[in-house]
Order: sequence, then structure tokens, then C-alpha cells
Amino acid sequence: MRIILAEPRGFCAGVDRAIAIVESALVKFSPPIYVRHEIVHNRWVVEALRRKGAIFVQELQEIPEGATVIFSAHGVAKTVEEEGKRRTLRILDATCPLVSKVHREADRLDRNGHRLILIGHPGHPEVVGTLGQLPEGQIELVSKAADVARLPLQIDQRPNQRIAYITQTTLSLDETADIVATLQARFPDIVGPAREDICYATQNRQNAVKALAQNCDCILVLGAPNSSNSNRLREVALRAGVTAHLIESAEDVQPEWLQGIQALGITAGASAPEILVDELLSALTTPGNRLHGASKEDVELLSISKENLFFSLPESLRD
Repeated sequence: MRIILAEPRGFCAGVDRAIAIVESALVKFSPPIYVRHEIVHNRWVVEALRRKGAIFVQELQEIPEGATVIFSAHGVAKTVEEEGKRRTLRILDATCPLVSKVHREADRLDRNGHRLILIGHPGHPEVVGTLGQLPEGQIELVSKAADVARLPLQIDQRPNQRIAYITQTTLSLDETADIVATLQARFPDIVGPAREDICYATQNRQNAVKALAQNCDCILVLGAPNSSNSNRLREVALRAGVTAHLIESAEDVQPEWLQGIQALGITAGASAPEILVDELLSALTTPGNRLHGASKEDVELLSISKENLFFSLPESLRD
């Protein structure tokens, strides 16, 4: 069995930055360091940081006065930011700069008089944070093309109403294109970003999966069940007509998945550490392992692009 690794895969610049913020804060300010929600959607990352002294909480009320808190890479609503400022908390913001760009765009469009529509998945932390950039009810959420027909009629009946859309950064490009086309059909004058706000890493990893699908019988996507970008990678593979499974580790792989497979593709979501890829490769190439079906010589790389983007740490951690 051939094993084909996708490139790029795994950590993106935003995830690298978020993890580095927690690790740097632990060194500079000493444990405990509090993190609101999972810093990124991967339990291996979260557990590794917890062992170093990070404490993960759901809300700021759980954090004692005077402590250091880090906002996750997914971003937070303005009400959370304001609450943190009201209290004596040292705040470090690990929001991905590309998510922050969407927040700034929402604010700019709102100030310019546009009614906003957000394309995203309900309940996802990034979507919750983006909806929270404006007062409740000021942004309409759609997650599929059918939702467009259910938008309030007042949006297109109000005279001179200007309408714009923004997007969650980790969606499927194909899925978003369908929704955008449906929005444009209902609102011919709708305004959108010059390029959809799907981040470079999401685009690159989806493109790599499409290339894998042309060369593989099955694709394994390493990532967490609650990771949006990892779920989208699996969907891209399925849409390309290839069997695909989302797994958290090698332990999740069922041997029957590999029966009759000539070429197995492997990729990882933007919040999945490379060690999980290494462990999966070891399981597949180690004689005697339940997943053994290849040798190290059977592993090859399929590279469609290189990534060299780097996001700086907050100024308070740069020294």
C-alpha cells in the first residue's frame, strides 16, 4: 500500500501563534495561566498545555481577580472583551489575525450602514465571536443555501438598505460559493469581500486534499470532531468521490478501512499537531501493528504549496 502525505497539512500560522502565546505566557508570568475555551480545537494540544500549567475555563467568571487570561484563536464577542477590561485581569488575545480581520470588516461595514449576513456554522466559537462584534440581532447567520430564503423579508424591503456578507474563515470553499451565489440571486447589490474571508491555510489544505483525491482510494484526516476546518477537509474528500474518515489519532483507524486500499492519503487539520501524523505513519509501517500494511519506503509526499506566513506575538510577550 502506498501512503501519500498531503502538503501543506497540520498547524497554520494562527494556531502556531496561539499555542506560542500560551507557552510564552506560562514562562513569563508563571502558572497558572487561564485560557478561555480551548486555545485551538485539539485535545492533545490542550492536554499538553494543561500539563504545563494552563487552566482552561468556559467563562471569565471562573477566573480570580488579578490573573492572566488568554482568549482563544477563535476570537470572542465584544461583551467578553469588555468584561475582561472591567476586571483586574491581564488579557492576552490569541485570536487568529485572519479572524480579527473579519471582525474589523464587520465593524467597518456596520458603520457604513450595511446590514450584515454571516456565512458560518451555528454555535462554532468563531461564529459566536463574530456575531458578538455587533449588538444581538444585528448580524443574520446563514449556514447553507436554503437559509437564504428564510432571512427576514425586512432586509430587502427596507428602502435603500445596503447589504453585505462576511464569512467564517474555516468553511469549505465550494460550500461557501453556493451560499454566496444564492445570496447574490436574492440581493443583487450585496457587497462581499474582494476575496472571501476563508483563510489561506483552509484554502491550501482543501486544495491539497483535492490533489490527494486524484491519487488515493481513501483519505484519513487527523483532527478533532469539533474542528471546523478538519471536518471540511473530510467533506472535500467525500465530494471528490473518495472514501474519507476523520480521526483523532491512529487508535481510531479501523483495519477494515484499509482492506483493498492501493493508495492511502493522509492529511491533518490546521489544529492537529504533526506528532499525530508521525504516530499514524508508525502504526501503518511497523510490522506487527494492527494497522501495518506498508513500509517506510512506501511513504511519499504530495506537495501543492509551501507556507511561510508568520504572525507576531503580542507586544507584551515579545521580550
